Amino acid sequence: MPRYMSLVRIDETTAPPEGPSPELMERMGELIEEITKAGVMLDTAGLTPSAQGTRVRWEGGKVSVTDGPFTESKEVIGGYVIMQCKDQAEAMEWAKRFLKVHEEHWTVTCEVREIAEG
Repeated sequence: MPRYMSLVRIDETTAPPEGPSPELMERMGELIEEITKAGVMLDTAGLTPSAQGTRVRWEGGKVSVTDGPFTESKEVIGGYVIMQCKDQAEAMEWAKRFLKVHEEHWTVTCEVREIAEG
């Protein structure tokens, strides 16, 4: 059965500075429990804010290092989910359900891609 990674992109300008609300975390926990019981969830985690990140870039034969926050980026990767689903359509349905647990003030995008095996 194919595996899929959902990269969770958030707009840090719309995310509350104090982080997710307790209600959001409760809904998220319920969804994670459901997706785990369904045998779909392989791994998931949120990431610290981009201000705590570092980018390492290779360009023109040179390595450059940039500490966050990354002001040129509106959206940043806020977390990920690795799922094992029967097909892309099932992975998309889980991603849609994940997005819908967020309050309206959040701007969240899930980029769902199949993991290349072999």
